[in-house]
Amino acid sequence: MSDAEPDAELEAGAGADLGTEPIWPATRTGVLRDAAGVGLATGAYGLSFGAISSAAGLSVLQTCVLSLVMFTGGSQFAMVGVIGGGGAAMTGAATAIMLGVRNAFYAVRMAGILDVRGWRRPVAAQLTIDESTAMAVARTTTRSSRLAFWATGASVYVFWNLATLIGALSAHALSNPRVLGLDAAAPAAFLALMSPRLRSRETWVVALTAAAVALISVPFVPTGVPVLFAAGVAVFAGIRPNTGTSHSTRLGKGAR
Repeated sequence: MSDAEPDAELEAGAGADLGTEPIWPATRTGVLRDAAGVGLATGAYGLSFGAISSAAGLSVLQTCVLSLVMFTGGSQFAMVGVIGGGGAAMTGAATAIMLGVRNAFYAVRMAGILDVRGWRRPVAAQLTIDESTAMAVARTTTRSSRLAFWATGASVYVFWNLATLIGALSAHALSNPRVLGLDAAAPAAFLALMSPRLRSRETWVVALTAAAVALISVPFVPTGVPVLFAAGVAVFAGIRPNTGTSHSTRLGKGAR
């Protein structure tokens, strides 16, 4: 047996340990590059959120704390949209919580992949969002899935909060942010976040039903409550049994 043959066997064995990713450095570079790209793209929405939140009447500090603590884009836009429309802060918070329920389902899927304990559990919970979950479940090995989750979650967290600060400071530098129409931008931004998800008949039915419920309830309930009702429709649709598709499969198709 030549000296080259043992080396070949070692390389083959290493490839077997990593499944379909025999060259880990290349895989790691690709994951980190993708994570940075997702973080930058999401940060653009953070600029909008910071400006919209300021137009809704929140201070720079309140806006930044909301992004640091809540850290779930759709829920944040919904909350400031309710407040900006004259709704109560508690109504806005309730709406945000209902929309954020999806992250709990993501956590069920990610728990087996990450297998975290101790202080890492609350950190993982904070970083469990659409982007980090989607990046993780798209990978073929546990090692690359974990790296994709942590790298994407951290990238989005940093860029989202940095962009929120810039957007809030920029809006507060104006004497009246509403003159630019920012008070009407929250619904538009929320629709922009939702539109990529409308890819099937089921999602269209849920969206149209939620919109109908909200519109019908407008004359009868306080400002902001129709959004809460619409969120309730979406949550119900998400938790109801679906015999055609497994729960884990549906989670794997999520995107922020």
